[in-house]
Amino acid sequence: MVDHLVVLFSYGTLRQRDVQLSLFGREITGAPDALPGYRLSTVEITDPRVIAVSGATHHPILRATGDPADVVEGTALHLSTDELAAADDYEVDDYQRALVPLASGLRAWVYAADHTAGRA
Repeated sequence: MVDHLVVLFSYGTLRQRDVQLSLFGREITGAPDALPGYRLSTVEITDPRVIAVSGATHHPILRATGDPADVVEGTALHLSTDELAAADDYEVDDYQRALVPLASGLRAWVYAADHTAGRA
């Protein structure tokens, strides 16, 4: 079975070489891109495994604003579906994965604030 490639828009720790090596076993190349309609915020990470991999207790998190003037810069990473599953396992419950349009016209998965968890 062939593993298909997907695009993941990363604006935080998934762009770090050490995080990529830990999660995917390789460095992931990507292209600069941007996501309109969102702003960056921060979230405190309490999962010891995620802190050990990223080296940080606070990670950036996207919050939807709906305002096209709000733009977050990042990188469009090309991952296999297995690597996307590894990224899903890495992200804590504060994040939810959604399919979004990027400034380049690509559609990409992104991890953003989980509004269903009651966080603003």
